[in-house]
Amino acid sequence: MLNTVTDRSATPCAHPAAGVVYIVDDDDSVRDALTSLLRSIDLEVHAFHSAEAFLAAPKRPGPSCLVLDVRLRGQSGLALQKSLLMQERSPMPVVFMTGYGDIAMTVEAMKAGAIDFLTKPFRDQDMIDAVVAALQRDAQRLEADSSLMEAREHWNALTPREREVLVNVAAGLMNKQIASKMCIAEVTVKIHRGQAMRKMNVRSVAELVRKIVALGVEPCGE
Repeated sequence: MLNTVTDRSATPCAHPAAGVVYIVDDDDSVRDALTSLLRSIDLEVHAFHSAEAFLAAPKRPGPSCLVLDVRLRGQSGLALQKSLLMQERSPMPVVFMTGYGDIAMTVEAMKAGAIDFLTKPFRDQDMIDAVVAALQRDAQRLEADSSLMEAREHWNALTPREREVLVNVAAGLMNKQIASKMCIAEVTVKIHRGQAMRKMNVRSVAELVRKIVALGVEPCGE
């Protein structure tokens, strides 16, 4: 086996991580070594010999990351990274590895969103740390996406008047000002505000502002 992954006996325990790791490398010994290493910390691992094989395979839901060799037979690792960026708004994090990396290649990979770039041979712990960080980042992304989807569902459940009231609340207007602006009674504003805040599942104006800004709704004052 090539001396690509080194110092396994000195590898300390990794921080707990959960998710799926995909490996793409056309070297059988590298794929086997990385698969064994990452499975040793209880991660689910799927390894592929080419970018084409990876793209054709089904992907598991949940946090995931891609450990990707830059130089592959067929489609290169950098080309695969660009392809994923074109296909998905927020693709899984990528940890690049190479035996022939140069500064320009590293910069290109990082600009495209790679989480790390490891030069072979690398320490086991460096790979473990990079993979754990990538899985944690993807878990945070999925959680944010889920929260945004929930907020959008809540926003869509509001009546047009409730939305108008909340936009004005988020802009910092008082109930009396909102009533004047909307030409409705102040008590009506209070009713709409209370119902809308419950529907949005928020307890404070600050929380409301964060949600509607995330949805792309701009608070606007008088």
